[in-house]
Amino acid sequence: MNRSASLLGKAERFIRSARVLAADGDLDSAASRLYYAMFFVAEALPAARGRSLSSHKAVLSGYGQLFAKNKEPDPRFHKALLTAFSQRQLGDYSPESGLDQEDIDEMFTDAVQFLDAADGWLARQSGPDG
Repeated sequence: MNRSASLLGKAERFIRSARVLAADGDLDSAASRLYYAMFFVAEALPAARGRSLSSHKAVLSGYGQLFAKNKEPDPRFHKALLTAFSQRQLGDYSPESGLDQEDIDEMFTDAVQFLDAADGWLARQSGPDG
């Protein structure tokens, strides 16, 4: 399995983990898992082009420069990634994050749609024969 596929698989697992955490009422941890799911998606796309980005700063800015700026797959995912980063910071480091179920629902939507968009983008890059 190539690096991009491994990262997308990890993103999918983190989304599933976030569902369990949210169902248990742990919204802060769910936000963290959802941010990391989006982080792995944002890391997977440059990896498909042979670019290795791994730190938060490198992935957040690199994804923006390499993909969002060029409207690949959709610039709104970069904004969602940046928002998720802020929410993860609140959830992980603030005693009272203030995150609510609506925030988590929006993060779920963004994470799933970002993963789906990345899958589609990668499929288009590999052509009809995969």
